[in-house]
Amino acid sequence: MSRLANKIAVVTGAASGFGRGIAEAYALEGAKVVIADLNGSGAKAVADAIGSAAVGIAADVTRRADVEAIVAAAVDHFGGLDILVNNAGATHRNKPALEVTEDEFDRIYAVNVKSLYLTTLAAVPAMEKRGGGVIINTASTAGVRPRPGLTWYNGSKGAAITLTKSLAAELAPKKIRVNAINPVIGETGLLESFMGQPDTPENRAKFVATIPLGRMSRPSDIANAAVFLAEDASEFITGVAIEVDGGRCV
Repeated sequence: MSRLANKIAVVTGAASGFGRGIAEAYALEGAKVVIADLNGSGAKAVADAIGSAAVGIAADVTRRADVEAIVAAAVDHFGGLDILVNNAGATHRNKPALEVTEDEFDRIYAVNVKSLYLTTLAAVPAMEKRGGGVIINTASTAGVRPRPGLTWYNGSKGAAITLTKSLAAELAPKKIRVNAINPVIGETGLLESFMGQPDTPENRAKFVATIPLGRMSRPSDIANAAVFLAEDASEFITGVAIEVDGGRCV
């Protein structure tokens, strides 16, 4: 039997990278999935590739009306909401903390932190109607082992991890589990921003050298963790931030 049969999920930032990998894995495991992304055409393309089990929607996770529309799409198209994956994320280019602009700072905290507030407000009532649910936040190893050059981004992911734990404790009586995934630097569209330098084999090698298992993370790595945290096999796991990092945080 499929691991997510009869489940209805929302995945934000799902037009590419980790989010797309998670959405595709969920569909393969039997879930119905709302693909939400600022890139609406990209979201619809991913949904079209998945088929009738998915619907794509353009949405800005920093805007309350857009977030409410994402949850409404899950309810209207598929009948409810069981799983929310807060995967949409933003970063500033790797550079000294004093060089990050106020606009960059505001955008990072809006996308990485405020969105968690907005999606919680919208999703929890829908999950309660289903008797419970699962929230998964894509955080980062940066929130556990911060390094120079991404200071304000690191702080936003530290906030995501703390919010995950606090919400897990608060929402447990509602049978809503809340967990986070901490990927190490990965092969996604944000790679050059994280590195702060061109994506060349030589520059990649510097980062890979810090990862004991010897490679960057892939969407499939994050998707595998997201499937486990969403399925009933993990029904007693809440409030954890699981590192999917090849040993980077050891």
